[in-house]
Amino acid sequence: MRPAVWLAAVLVVALDVFTKQWALSSLTPGVRHHVIDGVISFQLVFNSGAAFSLGENYTWVLTVVAAVVTVGIAYYARRARTWWSVGLFGIALGGALGNLLDRLFRAPGFGRGHVVDMINYHNFFVGNVADMAIVGSAVTFMVMSMLGRKPLMPLPEGPSSSKGKADAFEDASS
Repeated sequence: MRPAVWLAAVLVVALDVFTKQWALSSLTPGVRHHVIDGVISFQLVFNSGAAFSLGENYTWVLTVVAAVVTVGIAYYARRARTWWSVGLFGIALGGALGNLLDRLFRAPGFGRGHVVDMINYHNFFVGNVADMAIVGSAVTFMVMSMLGRKPLMPLPEGPSSSKGKADAFEDASS
């Protein structure tokens, strides 16, 4: 996998861990602190479910799904075709890893951990930096794909292929 994917992932995980640690040390669970009145506030929430707290009683299943998604992102990132797709795969990977780390290592126990969320979007949902990375990457991939930009290189046709991966990446990014 390209080093730039890992670099972007590490940066997202670091920012996610930093903001979660800030929320844990600075916020009281459930108490809202308005940032942009009526639109954005900080509110510490421990989410055992997925988006919108769906699947709260199936945290271990969500952990397995998160692990599979993380592996899938890492697998497909090897075929990133352009500089923007390399960056987006890295951002998505970082977001997936950020929430997976919570599920693996936070209370109430391994594989059943609750994700730390702290950004309340007008009482619609509460999320975190990892969520922004996942959703932002997914939306950007969809928009770029609709505009005809192909984020992945095709699979090699076999050993007789005349171009290497690096050559194809350079051609696609120019």
